[in-house]
Amino acid sequence: MRKELTGRGIIIGIIITLVFTAANVYFGLKAGLTFSTSIPAAVISMAMLRGFRDATVQENNIVQTVASAAGTLSSIIFVLPGLIMIGWWTEFPFWISFLICALGGILGVMYSIPLRRALVTSSDLPYPEGVACAEVLKVGSSGDSAHASDIEHGRAGLLAVLWGSIVAAVFAVIVATQVFAADVAQTFRIGRRGAVSGYDFSLSFALLAIGHLVGLSVGIAMLIGAFIGWGWGVPHYSGLVGDLTTAAAQLAQSTWSKKVRFLGAGAIGVSAIWTLLKLVKPVAQGLVGALAASRARKAGKADTLPITERDIPIGIVGLVTLVCMLPIGWVLGYFANTSGLGAHLTTLVIGGVAYVVLMSFFVSAVCGYMAGLIGSSNSPLSGIGILVVIGAALLLVIGVKPYVSPDASKALMAFALFTTAVIFNVAAIANNNLQDLKTGQLVDATPWKQQVALIIGVIAGAFVIPPVLDLVNHAYGFVGAPGAELRPHPLPAPQAGLISSLAQGVIAANIDWSLIRIGALIGAAIIVLDEILARTTKHMRVPPLAVGLGIYLPTASTLMIVVGAIVGWIFERRADRTPKPEATKQLGVLLASGLIVGESIIGVVISAIVVFSGKGAPLSLVGLSYETVGIFIGGIAFAATAFLLYRWILRMGARAPAA
Repeated sequence: MRKELTGRGIIIGIIITLVFTAANVYFGLKAGLTFSTSIPAAVISMAMLRGFRDATVQENNIVQTVASAAGTLSSIIFVLPGLIMIGWWTEFPFWISFLICALGGILGVMYSIPLRRALVTSSDLPYPEGVACAEVLKVGSSGDSAHASDIEHGRAGLLAVLWGSIVAAVFAVIVATQVFAADVAQTFRIGRRGAVSGYDFSLSFALLAIGHLVGLSVGIAMLIGAFIGWGWGVPHYSGLVGDLTTAAAQLAQSTWSKKVRFLGAGAIGVSAIWTLLKLVKPVAQGLVGALAASRARKAGKADTLPITERDIPIGIVGLVTLVCMLPIGWVLGYFANTSGLGAHLTTLVIGGVAYVVLMSFFVSAVCGYMAGLIGSSNSPLSGIGILVVIGAALLLVIGVKPYVSPDASKALMAFALFTTAVIFNVAAIANNNLQDLKTGQLVDATPWKQQVALIIGVIAGAFVIPPVLDLVNHAYGFVGAPGAELRPHPLPAPQAGLISSLAQGVIAANIDWSLIRIGALIGAAIIVLDEILARTTKHMRVPPLAVGLGIYLPTASTLMIVVGAIVGWIFERRADRTPKPEATKQLGVLLASGLIVGESIIGVVISAIVVFSGKGAPLSLVGLSYETVGIFIGGIAFAATAFLLYRWILRMGARAPAA
């Protein structure tokens, strides 16, 4: 009998989960994006299990399934820091934060089971990361009977991840010393009315690598969004103010955060609704398939089901879902009581649980679809969160606000964010599990074993998220939080800032709905453009959600991703001219994964140094007068290092013997 769900695989997966979750939390707060951990986890697993003769591709798949929770469970950073930003929390209470992550994650696994048939089995969605991970597993787990060339390629893949991690980590340390600048940025005025705009190319190998992974279409879509935001939105709205006295950089940042991000919110909202409408039929077919499998089991025909169709039985799915709702109701009730809303406990708990049940399935379906289309690294969880928090806040305004005193507004904002946080984890894990199940389908894995593995990964990740959030909160703080202006380098946490602003705006009734309407019209126009391209071209698409992300993420996050998408496209064209094009492209994916992992892990280490030293820049070796030189040297070093890394990967691909 083949090895699949084993104790050693689970232990390795848990260890990788703990490390990668910490890395993802830090990187997501800094850049506004999290990365998929499946591929690097698969490579590490294969290296560790290579010494066991009975190790199988399915066992390695279980390891990456456990560890993949790190890539998406950390999406809680898109909401939870909002409670710090509005001044409700000053730190992250461990058990409450743990329960939000664990309960939401387990519910997400349950929701992914009926969605699997709709979005994986009966779908032609590409699942780029799921397919890439399956290919990596096949190469690395080929065993003694494999061709020497395949074994050699597995070793080359491990080298690509290792050196990518080392290079990115070393570069991040040099940036922390301020010998290399962190970014190449400029803000400038346009015309006589005092309009401003600017750009910011972050010298981040992790962002470059994310661009490589998401591909050219998403990169171009994000560039279009950045042009809408900074080529039109920021100059237009700053010009209307006519402020010639405020510093250009400050005015640009204020205009983008208070105006332009709401355009992005509208664009993302419309795109998410459009995605859901396209999913109604396949989701219904998936539920029918799940019920048919359940009937086959009851009739004693479970063995006749193909391995790739054996999910956790739908009856157990329903039972676990119901059981999860009890502690979710308790957590919501506890939060309501401690926030002074105890008089409305019944309304808040029943309404909150009902909202979690219905909205979770909506966002799970939308995010699962987008993970299949463009990969879970770029899945629009943050954009979906905008819809979720607006819905939660509106329901509180209608059902509770008229019956509480005006000074309870902050408590209502906090409750809206708290409810959104639970839904976020449901959507994140459902989205992630579908990517894993696609990998499993391609390597002939058993779905129910993967689903159990992901539950284990969720619980492991939920343990590490609260202390890491606390660590970076005390080290840096978050932009917009009380006292953050006194910190030297507070973390942007852009999505948490936007979502908390929306909750505040809806409950205080001072949100500018006109901005969201304009954003919705932009989103509708992009949807039409994307549909036209789908019908008239073979490969070119403009994913509407990626355009929305480009509008509301800072250029420090988007522009280097665009560069990475272009670099990745050029690399793949060059790879096509090597003896083994697909193997060379896989090495590029593994290099990108290593770059992300290395920078993110060293970011967590630097956070710890900041906390324990009590200094904003404890590794700094130079003063402010060196800044211009640092930009020049850092920019050249970044470009040269990236060029040499990709050239090295191409040479490894060229040395590989032809198939």
